[in-house]
Amino acid sequence: MEGFKLIKQGAESKLYKGTYLGKPTLIKERFEKKYRHPDLDNLLTKERIKAECRIALKCKNIGVRTPMIYLADMTRRMIFMEFIEHSLTAKEFISIADNASIDELSKDIGKVLAKLHSGNVIHGDLTTSNILLRNKNSIDNFEKYDDLELVMIDFGLSRTDSSTEDKGVDLYVLERALLSTHSVHERMFNVILKEYEGNYENGYHEIYSKYKEVKSRGRKRTMVG
Repeated sequence: MEGFKLIKQGAESKLYKGTYLGKPTLIKERFEKKYRHPDLDNLLTKERIKAECRIALKCKNIGVRTPMIYLADMTRRMIFMEFIEHSLTAKEFISIADNASIDELSKDIGKVLAKLHSGNVIHGDLTTSNILLRNKNSIDNFEKYDDLELVMIDFGLSRTDSSTEDKGVDLYVLERALLSTHSVHERMFNVILKEYEGNYENGYHEIYSKYKEVKSRGRKRTMVG
């Protein structure tokens, strides 16, 4: 991977930044899990790469902006994808934005999440670190919210599922992420839920009921320790 630089390493993969076919590119490499049998590890890794690419295509079809996939290299266990320039994470944006801009962001998160769930896409790891805000004018300025577009990233744990249980879990994971990271978590989540309800195609109340059920189970586990 000549010209690519390691920029991040997580529990499942390494991320490299560089240029591919003249375009700013991010490579996601799923490294070997030594505790698994090599054949099983290869099989599971290939399935996850295929699933992530399928989800990216599905997102495009339902109108959710994600990084474009350029290449899936099964031999090297890599996905070559668009590097989103002139962007920052929603987590970073919230730390510098005023309440009006945070409300607009919350509305957009609610709308996008409703699109994902209406298309039966479960993200699996909804946090404000996995949401980017990109300046549409290709400059590094994030003061005016109208100049920004929301880009969903990191679909490594995503899957297609129509169950209300998994959609409720997605909402609960997002709420927990907001609670642990942002002082405006309650305000944000209320706005997100309102927009989600207004944009989800049929069955919101069933999903909300499952979310409350999952939240209740989470509290009980916390109390028990």
